[in-house]
Amino acid sequence: MKTNRIYSFLLVLSIPFILVSCFAAKDYERPQVVNEANYRTDNLPVDTLTIASLSWKELFTDPILQNYIEEGLQNNMDIRVALQQIRIAEAYVKQGKAGYFPSLSGKAQYTHQELPATNQFGDISSIGQYELSAGLSWEADIWGKIRSNQRAFQASYLQSFAAHQAVKSRLIANIASVYYQLLALDEQIKVTEETINTRSRGLETTQALKEAGNVTEVGVKQTEAQLYNAQGILIDLKNQARLLENTMSILMGSAPRMVERGSLENQNLEVALKTGVPAQLLRNRPDVIAAEYSLMNAFELTNVARASFYPSLTLSATGGFQNMEIDKLFSANSLFASIIGGLTQPIFNKRQIRTQYEVSQAKQEQAYLDFRYAIINASKEVSDALYSYEAATEKIAVKEKEFKAYTLATDFSEELLNNGFANYLEVLTAQENALNSSLNLINAKNSQLQSIVDLYEALGGGWQ
Repeated sequence: MKTNRIYSFLLVLSIPFILVSCFAAKDYERPQVVNEANYRTDNLPVDTLTIASLSWKELFTDPILQNYIEEGLQNNMDIRVALQQIRIAEAYVKQGKAGYFPSLSGKAQYTHQELPATNQFGDISSIGQYELSAGLSWEADIWGKIRSNQRAFQASYLQSFAAHQAVKSRLIANIASVYYQLLALDEQIKVTEETINTRSRGLETTQALKEAGNVTEVGVKQTEAQLYNAQGILIDLKNQARLLENTMSILMGSAPRMVERGSLENQNLEVALKTGVPAQLLRNRPDVIAAEYSLMNAFELTNVARASFYPSLTLSATGGFQNMEIDKLFSANSLFASIIGGLTQPIFNKRQIRTQYEVSQAKQEQAYLDFRYAIINASKEVSDALYSYEAATEKIAVKEKEFKAYTLATDFSEELLNNGFANYLEVLTAQENALNSSLNLINAKNSQLQSIVDLYEALGGGWQ
């Protein structure tokens, strides 16, 4: 009879292991959405060479900019917050690894009870009991719930690590972008200051021409207005430079300060703009990597939620000493022990398990859509940067010709005015056009630099 009971107990315990092949946790498979990556460009990539593999020090050779990037990587607040997120995720990974181990607890307890006048112990009015015990509990991972939970924690950790890399890549690009904007503003300020000096001298010349009867008061006032216009432009440019200096300071994790810098003409990013193949985004873009780890995390948590529908097999044991007298607590007669093994099957749980499963499925779909968006958005950013670079390069060539033409027009109109063959309005128009053309040419050069920075970030460069 005793043997039959043992066999029956073992048969009950073996049922979950027989069914585990039917209900075991699923393994993650990468969705086909990665095939949607595409660069919309006429220059189709034919090899895996990409500027994303370059170190940022190889791309940004300006030593002043390199120092700023180094400072930003050490002190930027977003970088430091991301590092703390990694520490949080790492702690959860350790917790996930410990899921296979049993839990052990100890208890030291004294219980005192006052009894009624009539009780089963006769004349005893109170009793006290001392207990020193330990409890051991372990759950078998028959449905893969513990394994899936561990994998979810690991995916979350890797996601936080990739998120840190994404912050690093974005920070490097932002510092370089702001730095180049400052160089462009410096160049525009220089041109505008030279224009103001030229127009100040021109105003003196116009006043002299008026006294000589060659120019009317209208010409003097128009020249004066042009001077004020240039001074207003200078005020705006200097204000923009101060605001960008403050932005750069925040990126470097410091209070607003003056930012030392080089010159725009010395910024030569002479690199071959190789993009590689679109599939490399999955390896190079940290935000795409993070999005996939988020999907993996959601997938494993769905496994955990699904496993909650099935019975759990637990083994528990309790043992220790228990006695009513403290001096006899550690005697052999005070020893007690119990072992319990059983299956627990949820039946009615206020729909909590079903709700948890449905929510996990919805979150998994959200993570899938986020991953898909990250892939196609990365492709879009690469395409944008390529088109912007091509457009900026073409625009520089056009703007250089335009500036040269307006400069010659200004020289010719001034010469004609001095010889009485032109009115002063033609001179003013030519000067105004020359200034605008010069500022636009600087903007085009800055746009070219910005597009290289954008392409480098879009391909996933900077964090390696």
